[in-house]
Amino acid sequence: MSAPAVRFAGITRRFPGVAALTDVGFDVAAGSCHAICGENGAGKSTLGRILAGIDRPDAGTITLFGEAVRFRQPRDAMAAGVAIVHQELALWPELSVAENLGMGRMPRRGPLVDRRALRAHAEALLARVGAAIDPDRRMGALSIAEQQLVQIAMAVGADARIIIFDEPTSSLGERETERLYAVMAALRAQGTTTLYVSHRMPEIFRLCDTVTVLRDGHHVATTPTAALDEAAIVEQMIGRRLEQFYPSHAAGTAGAPVLEVEGLSAAGGRVRDISFTLRAGEVLGLAGLVGAGRSEVARALFGLDPTARGRVRVRGLEATIRSPREAMALGLGLVPEDRKGQGLVLGMANRENGSLPSLPRFASRGVVDRARESAATGAAFAAMTMAADAEAATVTLSGGNQQKVVMAKWLTAESDLLILDEPTRGVDVGAKAELHAWIDRHAAAGGAVLLITSDMPELLNLATRILVLREGRPAGELARADATQASLLRLMSGLGAA
Repeated sequence: MSAPAVRFAGITRRFPGVAALTDVGFDVAAGSCHAICGENGAGKSTLGRILAGIDRPDAGTITLFGEAVRFRQPRDAMAAGVAIVHQELALWPELSVAENLGMGRMPRRGPLVDRRALRAHAEALLARVGAAIDPDRRMGALSIAEQQLVQIAMAVGADARIIIFDEPTSSLGERETERLYAVMAALRAQGTTTLYVSHRMPEIFRLCDTVTVLRDGHHVATTPTAALDEAAIVEQMIGRRLEQFYPSHAAGTAGAPVLEVEGLSAAGGRVRDISFTLRAGEVLGLAGLVGAGRSEVARALFGLDPTARGRVRVRGLEATIRSPREAMALGLGLVPEDRKGQGLVLGMANRENGSLPSLPRFASRGVVDRARESAATGAAFAAMTMAADAEAATVTLSGGNQQKVVMAKWLTAESDLLILDEPTRGVDVGAKAELHAWIDRHAAAGGAVLLITSDMPELLNLATRILVLREGRPAGELARADATQASLLRLMSGLGAA
């Protein structure tokens, strides 16, 4: 019997005030796709970071193909054939796509970088993951989904024996996800071992041979996927039954128009002629493939795009929104797709992040009334079922709790018109169900939600209506009763309604 590709034994990792992993041990078979599941904060990403040499355990050992290893830095892991695709993007935003993909192996022509060879190398790697991205574009100018594809290309191009995928599809649309599945199949065919961290049950059952579940930093079980179903995995993850993974959501009663958009063009012309009406009590879904213009619409409506043009009315009144300050004054709130880069100041306390848009309400003559601020943010955190210490730094929270802080700050601001861009990206099943229920309650109370999500079941269950974009233009609109995954994909890909 051959040695496992990876053997974790007694892995323990502590951070100030929390044990991220405690005595975790299991094997990963060579050439397999091995799922690692658990709620946010269960220790999944920490385990991946340890295997990739980014973090070091306080105790325990790791064995690769029968040989004990101890990585002091990521370069050691890469030399041993281990690569990682991070959930939180780890790229150089000011460099080009080609420079990112060539990092550490720049082709040379004498003392200079061979730019032609560098570009050819990048084109080859991008083609392997089906990413139609210009290698000369600045990394920071790409969408989150495009950056995720570049990061996947980087890991695949390393020709590693072991690749860790940490929520690789969290920002990808259906077409890009299918491309990733093809990449995974090719990796399996060439004998690459993959550790696959995901909250998405369908892809776990489609891709993975074995499932390991972590809970609160402890190993719960390692089981062949064929012996499990969704309910069993969820129960192992959260320690209780979750009767409905995606509960059915009742359609709200649409009220008066809250947001009316006519002929919106944005992103320097990449988005054109977008028109829709969002009413009180509605959740309007905005669907489309990567690059369709969904996030660009969100940025334009929130005053983040100086090129935006078109007519906007908020509660029946003409509105010219040229900055986030003007958007917030009209009752708009934006949950961006990049919560760490755009939604939070990670070094600040949860209370401080929770009150950022609302500070003038709590201040008198430039001095913030901490008691009023704490009461308001505390009520918002309670509404989001977030039990974290209000004075703790937000950087210490799990991804799911960080997302709850982003949502809670708009509760504190009493914003009734919310633009939610990938609101459950990288969030576990328990937190996802809580966020879904909160969105329902917000709409039922008369609020309005513009929901942008690549998660098709989430879109079909939450949205009252769905507007589909294709290549920056409207492709069609479907009511919830008429929308199916097939009908949406047809509109997204330009095939028209079924």
